[in-house]
Amino acid sequence: MPYLLDNPSLATRNRVLHQLFGDHHGWLVQRLRARLGCSHDAADMAAETFAQVVAQRDPQGIVEPRAMLTTIAKRLIYASWRRRDLERAYLEALAQQPLGYEPSAEEQVQALQALSALDRMLDGLSPIGRSAFLYSQLDNLTYAEIGARLGISAPRVHQYVVKALGLCYMALEQP
Repeated sequence: MPYLLDNPSLATRNRVLHQLFGDHHGWLVQRLRARLGCSHDAADMAAETFAQVVAQRDPQGIVEPRAMLTTIAKRLIYASWRRRDLERAYLEALAQQPLGYEPSAEEQVQALQALSALDRMLDGLSPIGRSAFLYSQLDNLTYAEIGARLGISAPRVHQYVVKALGLCYMALEQP
């Protein structure tokens, strides 16, 4: 363990991370509190943001720390909203099952894993692109019907669906 304590690059990294946290943590929590409306959620999201900085970044190379922290935090917020929406959709589908139907714990886990996998596959799409794909696959709407719902043209719906199918295909090709 003496190597870790005597390593000058590690000491510099720790000093930079400490300064980054000290200079920007309060600002980030306030910004997140305004966005999320909950101080506890804001504190959790700020902690996760800094955890990602520590895990993935060379802190000495950060030029615009607030811009970087904002970008990471926004991605985390969107991911949490997507998870929440997936869970809500699952619970709504479950509520529509016949009375007395109760999926096993294993079926519940499998369904949530499948929804999470689909969400990851569609991660490269905009919210409108994601909606267009889901309307086409789950509700079996025509491109014209989807376009009317989303306020876009049918050819644009087609582009979104093709892109989503490509993302799904690529995800299935990966081991």
